[in-house]
Amino acid sequence: MLEPQGEAGQMQLDLVYLSIYIMVFVCVIVLAIFTYVLIRFRQKPGDNTIPKQVEGSTKLEILWTVVPIILLAILAVPTLKSTFTLAAKPPKAEQPVEVKVTAHQYWWEFEYPELGIKTAQELHIPTGKKVHLELTSVDVVHSFWVPSLAGKTDLIPGRKNTMWMKADKPGTYEGRCAELCGASHALMNFHVVAEKPEEFQKWVKQRQKPSSQPQTAQEKEGKKVFAQNCMGCHAIDGAGLKGPGNKGPNLAGFGDRDKIAGLLENNPENLNKWLHNPQNVKPGAHMPAIDFLKKKDLDALEAYLESLK
Repeated sequence: MLEPQGEAGQMQLDLVYLSIYIMVFVCVIVLAIFTYVLIRFRQKPGDNTIPKQVEGSTKLEILWTVVPIILLAILAVPTLKSTFTLAAKPPKAEQPVEVKVTAHQYWWEFEYPELGIKTAQELHIPTGKKVHLELTSVDVVHSFWVPSLAGKTDLIPGRKNTMWMKADKPGTYEGRCAELCGASHALMNFHVVAEKPEEFQKWVKQRQKPSSQPQTAQEKEGKKVFAQNCMGCHAIDGAGLKGPGNKGPNLAGFGDRDKIAGLLENNPENLNKWLHNPQNVKPGAHMPAIDFLKKKDLDALEAYLESLK
């Protein structure tokens, strides 16, 4: 948060600094007056008289009423301006990227309605362009937070909240759930991958026509295992599989993702660990263990998933 990489993050950090400057100013003035009073009106040796009692000073009353009002106005004006700017939807002239964000226990779903793309755990965005987010939840209250790019916005079941963010530089930025949402709240992570516009367009084309067809005999067998055991919860764009596939993350491009479940490095060993016992990785997650499969079938499934690029 203290190293913003985008316009929204910088606006919010500026407000933080402004409030700190005001508080430091107030503390310095109060401590200076306090120190002066301690020294100036301290009891001196041999002085046992009671000081003259003074109350109801009109000048002092006006002073310590007007000064806080001025300080609050200095903070309130830019705060309100920033609040309305951050809440406003970017104009169509700026051609913002539209993304629907849906929170689940304990993963994130990202849909690009104008691009026909649905993915999970990794939000790809172009640099230098605003991204307008529509936020909701399917279960409990979550909170979307990418500290380097923007502040927190709650995702509430049955309600749609909105926000926008913009990344100035390419990079991978950490995202978090900032609202206690269950046993694996602290593990509900995601990444925002900011890419140059040409790289983002390349990613869009790959996701619009994903290479989800198996090439080797083992991958083909893995696709059959997936169809028999996984497609009731997971979809894979371009795989030619028909099923509900709306309870778990869309696995198109799974092999290109940096993380498994938002936590583990994406490699065969960690994929095996996740499939064998998801509860050891994310307690309370709805993903069931599939350790009932034979090793040959499990190896084939892992090979197929890693081939999804």
